[in-house]
Amino acid sequence: MPKTGLEALLRPEDSILVLIDHQPYQFTNLNSHDPATIVNNVIGLAKTAKVFDVPTILTTVIEERGGHIIKRLQDVFPDQKPIDRTFINTWEDPKVTDIIRKSGRKQLVLAALYTEICLAMPAIQALAEGYDVFIVTDASGGVTLEAHDMAVRRMVAAGAVPITWMAVLGEWQRDWAREETASGVAGVVLEHGGASGVALAWELQLLAGRTATGI
Repeated sequence: MPKTGLEALLRPEDSILVLIDHQPYQFTNLNSHDPATIVNNVIGLAKTAKVFDVPTILTTVIEERGGHIIKRLQDVFPDQKPIDRTFINTWEDPKVTDIIRKSGRKQLVLAALYTEICLAMPAIQALAEGYDVFIVTDASGGVTLEAHDMAVRRMVAAGAVPITWMAVLGEWQRDWAREETASGVAGVVLEHGGASGVALAWELQLLAGRTATGI
């Protein structure tokens, strides 16, 4: 039975984010999305997690062959060394799962390359262990559009919640009166929100003009 009501929404204090295998080798066969879009979205997601102090795990697979995690993503967490794995399924690596379990957080937010492998495997296994799993579909991608779509359907059938990165941002913020995070959220939207960032910049420009003229 899917969760509904307020408790079904993401809360920063209960969330933990895992970003899986956003490495050069993975991007070479990413065909479900424009790679530049995935780069933008996963960095926006990471910056959003940082605004809300949501613990974030960076992880790679066979780094010496697949390459380091993309630099702009690493730059969000410059002091964090990504956990390098041999396991294809991140959930089978205790270096990752021990951190998640010790956090006590049960809302697991995942994004990965590729959707059909490195996202689906841990999502399905974590669901069996009682986690509420949210899969960020536009910060993940597959080797084909069909592979991505079929993987999302499979995970939804297993109980995962599909969500986009700006929806994560909205659920974590929830109320614009939460001023301690509102300015940080605005900064992320301006940098990574596409047309939403353009609209926000225009709104801020109008507000600045009214303030200057005393209107």
